Amino acid sequence: MSIDRIINMIVRQITRRAVNGGINAGVNAVSGKGRKQAQNGGGQGRPKHGQNGAKQAKQAMRMMRRMNKF
Repeated sequence: MSIDRIINMIVRQITRRAVNGGINAGVNAVSGKGRKQAQNGGGQGRPKHGQNGAKQAKQAMRMMRRMNKF
């Protein structure tokens, strides 16, 4: 195996991990998992204001538009 193939293999693995990490982070952000769930005590309970759901929907739409650019 030449050094060229080894370098390409390593670069592909690093790129794959970075892309998968970014996709997972984006999906978690859109679905509401992560920091918000830990702060709200496991995500149980309802939002206190109706505007909160609209704000989350707008944020989700923004994230999807950003993801669609690539």
